[in-house]
Amino acid sequence: MTGPHLPVLLAEVVAAIAPGPGRHVVDGTFGAGGYSRAFLAAGARVTAFDRDPSAARFAEGLGEGFTLICAPFSTMADVLGDGAVDGVALDLGVSSMQLDEPDRGFSFLRDGPLDMRMGGAGETAADIVNTAEAAEIARILWLYGEERQSRRIASAIVRRRVTQPFTRTTDLAEVIERALGGRRGARVHPATRSFQALRIAVNDELAELDAGLVAAERVLRPGGRLAVVTFHSLEDRRVKTFLAERSGRTPGGSRHAPEPPRGADPSFGLLGSGSGGPGEAEMAANPRARSARLRAAERTSAPAWRAAA
Repeated sequence: MTGPHLPVLLAEVVAAIAPGPGRHVVDGTFGAGGYSRAFLAAGARVTAFDRDPSAARFAEGLGEGFTLICAPFSTMADVLGDGAVDGVALDLGVSSMQLDEPDRGFSFLRDGPLDMRMGGAGETAADIVNTAEAAEIARILWLYGEERQSRRIASAIVRRRVTQPFTRTTDLAEVIERALGGRRGARVHPATRSFQALRIAVNDELAELDAGLVAAERVLRPGGRLAVVTFHSLEDRRVKTFLAERSGRTPGGSRHAPEPPRGADPSFGLLGSGSGGPGEAEMAANPRARSARLRAAERTSAPAWRAAA
């Protein structure tokens, strides 16, 4: 990584959003502010959202054209109103800033409290592993981490917590590693999928994504651009399904989006074919970019499907 918080697919996101003077762009996942700075440098006005209060320290000195709102990105349409902006950028998942701070409890490689809350409220990862039934823990690991050994890991967690509750990240990672028989030369740490699953459950990330896509559809003006960077298949499938439906590429609704009324016009047109990923240079400079995928679309003049429905 060439910088402390290098934005992933920065050039591609900027190209998709097309910021410029007179344009108003939402950075729905402010983090350390990498995308916002690029949009501001292009002359756009930026409203950023982040439910993590600690992100505010990166907003200092960004100027009068910048506003940071400490709230989930799913609230953007309620805050700004329908048809209010020209671009929405979402960089999903946990930020490099959060991973790099052990006290946040996101990383199994750094010892810290088993927290994982992005906004500081609600139950923690420790609450889940110390109180949930084995079947519920296994369900979370399978559903949100696609962990094939979810039952084995859940059983190991429940057995261990009887004598000592989990409070630290590395403690949980070690129990998971032992449950799966150690690393045995594996490139990916055995706890990777489990930590992803717990983080998603703690922050209700997939429901937030579903609501955020609908909010972006409302808040974008005709001709406005949506760019979404995902880091795993659960996120990418949701974005792909939403944009395929809203662009008229699929025959009907899904559990992630309402059934469109008969004759509803597409609310988005896809930009490019499929998803795009990072080049070799970016992957070499920023390992976090390796799994990143970008999907982008342009808002049509049709009513938002939620409003039409």
